Amino acid sequence: MTPVLAAASLLLAVGCSTGGPPGTSGSSPASPVLSSPGEAQVSASAPAPPAKGSVKVVSTLATDLETPWGLAPLPGGDLLVSSRDTGKVFRVAAKDGRKTELGTVPGVAPGGEGGLLGLAVAPSFGRDHWVYAYFTTESDNRIARMNYDERRPPGKQLGAPDTVLKGIPRGLIHNGGRIAFGPDKMLYAGTGETGDTGLAQDRKSLGGKILRMTPDGEPVHGNPDAGSVVYTYGHRNVQGLAWDTENRLWAAEFGQNTWDELNLIEPGRNYGWPEAEGKGNGGGRFTDPVAQWGTADASPSGIAYARGSVWMAGLRGERLWRIPLAGRQAAAEPQAFLQGEYGRLRTVVAAGDGGLWLVTSNTDGRGEPKKGDDRILRLAVS
Repeated sequence: MTPVLAAASLLLAVGCSTGGPPGTSGSSPASPVLSSPGEAQVSASAPAPPAKGSVKVVSTLATDLETPWGLAPLPGGDLLVSSRDTGKVFRVAAKDGRKTELGTVPGVAPGGEGGLLGLAVAPSFGRDHWVYAYFTTESDNRIARMNYDERRPPGKQLGAPDTVLKGIPRGLIHNGGRIAFGPDKMLYAGTGETGDTGLAQDRKSLGGKILRMTPDGEPVHGNPDAGSVVYTYGHRNVQGLAWDTENRLWAAEFGQNTWDELNLIEPGRNYGWPEAEGKGNGGGRFTDPVAQWGTADASPSGIAYARGSVWMAGLRGERLWRIPLAGRQAAAEPQAFLQGEYGRLRTVVAAGDGGLWLVTSNTDGRGEPKKGDDRILRLAVS
């Protein structure tokens, strides 16, 4: 694969597991596969959840969203949602779904899989009202923060962007885009290698990495390289980040034609791309995923942690996966829910009561939108 413009249509159709047509995964196994089944180590402080769970769609909070991508809860429970292709940010009231436009992020250049992607609300939001956004420009992907003032008129509530980090490679595909603040109050970002596979193993590149930085975009003490924001490398396209109750970081990653992955993230580790995809293909040189799926069954974007499990939204797979955890391993076989019921699933976020918010992604150019798409769903899970 290359991101060359002349090959863009081919790449967008078959070169990426975010939604290529059936058949691009070849003979990929249809069932998810665990890493080291039967060897789960149960955490003393977090007993393993039941092997089988449940999902119930409690309500539809919002409809008619255009290319929604990032979702970030505000203090108090309302949600911020980004529109990939319009560059706009909206506030959605958790009580009744009422939508308010905050404004448009300047400099967003949508195209292919790029545009306005992940959102995050600063841990210090009560003091500074910073909202962070990951987005594609004409020259790169970058992270910026904006002051949110709800006293201003709708459409003008976002201040001028303050660039936190720039120079993340951009492309028609594999832009990554998920950002989140961790338990350490540092900012994490999942990036992609833009189809230039060599970037994933290039320690000097910000592409194909998980990044860790201060809220101001500086390297953090404890990073593998004291002068770099690179936290892990060897990734193809990371769009899911979540922490469990033991503050372990988990990440979902798109495979190419064989395996999508759920990885346990530890600083300095090499996750193998492009030399290895899935478990056991690197001769012990790389960190194996905890669980893996055939690309037709997942193509994972967002993940969340709730009720002792990682919940993973599938785009091409059009389903929500539950992966129950026992410490650093999966406690049981992953379980699929909502298969084909709501189309492509982009983002899943933990709600304050142990439930989930789930965002569909049928207006992204690869889905088949139905009346009311795209939407935010409220889920009760166990």
